[in-house]
Amino acid sequence: MKLLHITFHFEYSEDIEAILDKHGISDFVRVSMVEGKDRDGKHYGNQVYPGNSCMVQIQLPEEKLEDILSDLDDFKEAKDSHRHLQALVLPVERYLE
Repeated sequence: MKLLHITFHFEYSEDIEAILDKHGISDFVRVSMVEGKDRDGKHYGNQVYPGNSCMVQIQLPEEKLEDILSDLDDFKEAKDSHRHLQALVLPVERYLE
């Protein structure tokens, strides 16, 4: 089991959910608006702070991980405005069902 943590600009929420749907992921936590500062210190060329970002966390089996990460990477590389997407994979040592 892994925990996938994704952050991205809020306007791409539907795109990210479509990627998750494609992989049969329907159980996740999304925080719609989180405060943050991207790696450039700005959003879309202006100094908007804190900006509007989303965070999604998903518990998923390790065998699904590479395909989802590949699609997230394709999304990130598709447009310059997608480049702020970040994905972090953490091991899950224990969880309660």
